[in-house]
Amino acid sequence: MRLRSVELEMPRPGAAVDFLEGAWGLLDAGKTRNASYLRATGDHPYVMAISDAPQPAIRSVTFSGVQKELEGIRARATQAGILLSACAAELDEPGAPAGFRIVGPEGQCFRFVTDREPVARVNDPDRPIGLTHVPINAADADACTQFALDVLGFRLSDRTKLMDFVRCDSTHHALAFVRTGVCALHHMAFEMQDLDAVMRAVGRLRDAGITPAWGPGRHGPGNNVFAYYVAPFGAVLEYTSEIERVDDSYKVGGPDDWKWPPGRIDHWGLSKRDDERLHAAERSFRFRSPS
Repeated sequence: MRLRSVELEMPRPGAAVDFLEGAWGLLDAGKTRNASYLRATGDHPYVMAISDAPQPAIRSVTFSGVQKELEGIRARATQAGILLSACAAELDEPGAPAGFRIVGPEGQCFRFVTDREPVARVNDPDRPIGLTHVPINAADADACTQFALDVLGFRLSDRTKLMDFVRCDSTHHALAFVRTGVCALHHMAFEMQDLDAVMRAVGRLRDAGITPAWGPGRHGPGNNVFAYYVAPFGAVLEYTSEIERVDDSYKVGGPDDWKWPPGRIDHWGLSKRDDERLHAAERSFRFRSPS
């Protein structure tokens, strides 16, 4: 199972697509009547879908897997009395995915699909490879984490005072549930080839007049390099690399394992976090009920 894509809707989607294809570095993956699709250099048909709507919203977070993995989720959901619904075929998405939606404890919409039309990788070290994690704000992070473990079959990697990090493959986390008291998209992290690629991207955005809201730095849980931005369309985006790969021998950390010295919130301590801008943006995309 792998994290695949995020589906967003917002006013003036064309401006968001221009930014994502331009300074951010994604690639055009096609358009339909319903949405514009953007891919990275990896083998997923797309990593972001952008649709027109009066208000910003997140429609879904999508994972791809083989049929056996999807059937495992279906069986656990059925046992827990959780209803599934088929993905809407009329969206005519790149990859022609087949699968289902499942709604989380706070109305989060997760899709699990098998892509029937994979795409070839693109060799370009200055563009994102794909999405690597999508943290989600939660009113009850404990309940959301338990849902991810019991129903989705994910595994807990680390728990801090603020966040629970869960994984679906060897990447340290694909989701994280953030204790903020609201349910909303926290941010979307795009994996770059290496530290140099992250720094070149930071420089490219600086040339375009866009500076990080936090970073560059290196996190504790996951040990990944980061640089966070508030995108012109209001969501928080992250460039990241070198995220830790783990297996079942990984020791799950708790809040006491992830404490920082006074004045430090990451390993490097090079930059301050613009909390005012980030906190507002981290709550701007709420989950929309699937149609």
